[in-house]
Amino acid sequence: MRDSLDPTALEIEATAADEGKIRKRPRPGERRLQILQVLAEMLQNPKGERVTTAALAAKIQVSEAALYRHFASKAQMFEGLISFIEQTVFGLINQINQKEGSGLVQARGILQMLLFFAEKNPGMTRVLLGDALLQEDDRLQDRITQVLDRVEASLKQALRIAQTQGSTWANVSQDEVSIRAAMLMSYVLGRWHRFARSGFKKIPTEASDISLRILLSE
Repeated sequence: MRDSLDPTALEIEATAADEGKIRKRPRPGERRLQILQVLAEMLQNPKGERVTTAALAAKIQVSEAALYRHFASKAQMFEGLISFIEQTVFGLINQINQKEGSGLVQARGILQMLLFFAEKNPGMTRVLLGDALLQEDDRLQDRITQVLDRVEASLKQALRIAQTQGSTWANVSQDEVSIRAAMLMSYVLGRWHRFARSGFKKIPTEASDISLRILLSE
């Protein structure tokens, strides 16, 4: 996925200075991106161990003090990852909604995107599940909960559109739409948990076409 936070998407390039010499200092903003990139990579550890600032600094080969010149706290680093998730996921949801007129197709597209995003960003999956936020600032859990609530609201809106389009969904009540949106979100969370518990071996998109066909049927 083009928007994934990986060495391709957020590549910290060493550019040549005059006369072919390699730049020794990152340009403004590059170090922040590098810190977030490496943090996301470290969260991909299948053992799910907590990432410390000391380990993060060692991985980047800088001092802990250097990290805090770019982020006021470790919590702010995680907020950077959550912001990336939020901007990417809702940017893709907007693209899906603009491209597809069918409410059911929108819902299916959103669900597939959520599974694919996790598959391409294992470290972000741990953030989405809150696993990586344990023992961190409580506001981070609240922030990711808000993101997931917004995703569920997007699914609910897609199903409401389906109600108006003359299909069998026209007979579904508003209460049932809310229940179904919550059920679909639970399916996604279950796939994410399975992915994380397997050490990122059981991919979220496995047999997803069949699963979504059943879940979105009336």
